[in-house]
Amino acid sequence: MSKDKPVGIFDSGVGGTSIWKEIHHLLPLEHTIYLADSFNAPYGEKSSEEIVRLSIKNTEKLLEMGAKIIVVACNTATTNAITHLRTSYNIPFIGIEPAIKPAALQTRAKCIGILATKGTLSSNLFARASDLYSKDNKIVEVVGKGLVEKIEQGQKDARVVHDMLTELLEPMIQAGIDYLVLGCSHYPYLIPTLKKILPPHVQIIDSGMAVAKQTRVVLQSLDLLTSEQQQIPEFFTNGDPEILAEIIPAPLNSFKVNYLDF
Repeated sequence: MSKDKPVGIFDSGVGGTSIWKEIHHLLPLEHTIYLADSFNAPYGEKSSEEIVRLSIKNTEKLLEMGAKIIVVACNTATTNAITHLRTSYNIPFIGIEPAIKPAALQTRAKCIGILATKGTLSSNLFARASDLYSKDNKIVEVVGKGLVEKIEQGQKDARVVHDMLTELLEPMIQAGIDYLVLGCSHYPYLIPTLKKILPPHVQIIDSGMAVAKQTRVVLQSLDLLTSEQQQIPEFFTNGDPEILAEIIPAPLNSFKVNYLDF
């Protein structure tokens, strides 16, 4: 496979741009293609079978575009579909899972919070990870119901989101967490609001940089890292291109966002 082929990334909407940002920062020479399946967002309330079907659809589109590796920048899609994808396609896949391990190893309060979608928290993959690290720690799991929809609507900084988070975080604060794990790639865009609500000692962990580092490791191991500057990143959405363009952090938001019916 050619080193110059693109790194494909998909998510159930705009949230996976938090992962794309870290990949682009770590691997600036790579040509990236980002696919936002906003029309079908959120994945978190769908059945496992439907999540697998949508993940296959996104994978097929990125393969059509020539992807040499695919990053599943969606916790729900990773926990429900990545095993199927890896056994069905002859291409490397990088997944994203809630960063329970670093939180469990670093907590002093022996109490951590997980904010994630219903689809992630109810998956077998998450259950195995949670069981492994809950032996010595209390894990407070909360479904971030409605948060993905608000972010997809461009309301991540709205007062209603602040009020939603205040209610969702209450059981974690009452339990005395000192680490909050973000189990959805949309949620890093809520960090400024989360910091206003959480006690100042609570550390927030997301998986973005870990996913970027793993992408680099896999590309290196397969001798697929490009050595020359490729074309500018491409963004495609079957939702509102303006919302996707607005959420990409400056100065990276100079790239064109295209509508694509997929």
